[in-house]
Amino acid sequence: MSTSTARLFRFGSAALVAAAALGACAAPAPGPQQNATQQLQFGSCGGYAKTAADEKLFAAGAAYQCARMTVPLDYDHPEAGTGQIAMLRVPARGRSQGTLVLNSGGPGGTGMNFAATTAAALAHSPVTERFDLVGFDPRGVGASTPAARCFTTQQYLAGDTRTEFFFSARSWSAEDARRLAGQCAAGSGGEPALKSFASRDTVLDLDRLRAALGPEKLTFLGQSYGTRIGALYAAAFPQHVRAMVLDGAVDPQAGAERRLAQYTGFQATFEKMAADCAARPDCALGPDPARATDRFQTIVRPLLDRPVPYGNGRQLTYDDAINAVVGALYHKESWPGISKGLTELQSGNPARFAQINQLYSGREPDGRGSDFDSANLAITCMDEQRMSPEQAAGFRDRIHRAAPFADPGRGSAGARDACEAWPVAPKPTYPFPDRVAGLPPTLTISLTDDPATPYDGAERMARALGGRLLAVDGDGHTLASSGTNACVNDAVAAYLTTVQAPPAGTRCSS
Repeated sequence: MSTSTARLFRFGSAALVAAAALGACAAPAPGPQQNATQQLQFGSCGGYAKTAADEKLFAAGAAYQCARMTVPLDYDHPEAGTGQIAMLRVPARGRSQGTLVLNSGGPGGTGMNFAATTAAALAHSPVTERFDLVGFDPRGVGASTPAARCFTTQQYLAGDTRTEFFFSARSWSAEDARRLAGQCAAGSGGEPALKSFASRDTVLDLDRLRAALGPEKLTFLGQSYGTRIGALYAAAFPQHVRAMVLDGAVDPQAGAERRLAQYTGFQATFEKMAADCAARPDCALGPDPARATDRFQTIVRPLLDRPVPYGNGRQLTYDDAINAVVGALYHKESWPGISKGLTELQSGNPARFAQINQLYSGREPDGRGSDFDSANLAITCMDEQRMSPEQAAGFRDRIHRAAPFADPGRGSAGARDACEAWPVAPKPTYPFPDRVAGLPPTLTISLTDDPATPYDGAERMARALGGRLLAVDGDGHTLASSGTNACVNDAVAAYLTTVQAPPAGTRCSS
């Protein structure tokens, strides 16, 4: 599911089993060039933006500074070539205490954009007063090079950018997987580039960035998938960690099971949304929440055979409708839009759902814009063990049992792993150590009803790092960078400035 809403929660194609040969420790080993420190040359951000939105965003910040850092494509074989990691810095508003490095998640999210938006959201926070913010585009992402490019503009316009075949309602073939892998290799710079997109190598880049920025130890804030980057860094370089905020934390030990947990969470949130909708006189899902899933499928399943056309030759498909709904489930204030979209869809008007997907796609109406989908796929294929067609079919069945609102009712035939034909071997991010020794206090944050990164996974993250868990009662996904929750704002600011986690048992409300 690599269209619109997938960018909000996806952490890569999940595997059914971890590779036994990896053993108990998942920490990446520093490569031979890891200790090479370079001088960063920060200057104008002109030419760094890759989307119209980012161009406008970067131009709006007079204090923004940008730079590039050279990294080896392969730390074990530095002679194989180099890449460039692009970053954006927002200087502290007051006397700087150090640098806070940011990762926005995804995989595929741009850290440059994240630094700019976080600086704006926390404009009056001690965090932006005391810290320079630095957001970097990880390997394969945004302004960094080589960049992942798996799709043409024409494919974006046609809506042909699906990358998680076992989640889609469509039937996929081995040739589909081969075609996709070939496109990614051709567009991204060949197999050496594809091999370079692993999160384990991003962790090595992060340590090189820490050294280049000057501080002896890393102060880090990652959200969603970015918490996996933070955890992997902590496991590899515990002696280099000063402070670490992990917001909307993923389960560090889970493989495929985290996907099932996500869809279980989406179903639970769908049911809460349906109950909220049922209290309204115009609810498209009807007055009985217990029948909302059936009612929903009555409305959307006709799209399986009869997609509804809308501008520029596009069609709203069943998968598009599911993606739009999942995206809206993330924010309670968006729930009424699901009912309105379903009502309009029954009248042959798919505009609202199409707009939701467009909003999350990072693409302009003419097809230009973010290559999130490409980066997400490329990083996924390097981070996760791959499924056989039989495993993918079984996994599709389990997903639909966990989330019947997303079940097209056509069984598991044609489910595949989009990474099946990837031409280079993965560097899986799990298994993760049960306990990482030698760390300072860390702060993990989770909403108790987070549908994308469930709360119990955050509990395991905090336990593995021996750190503190801040529970936030309510629905939603991530809060630390938004500035919208005073309780979380205060806890994060106090922790980052003092490296003292809030007392055990501290809770916030959303």
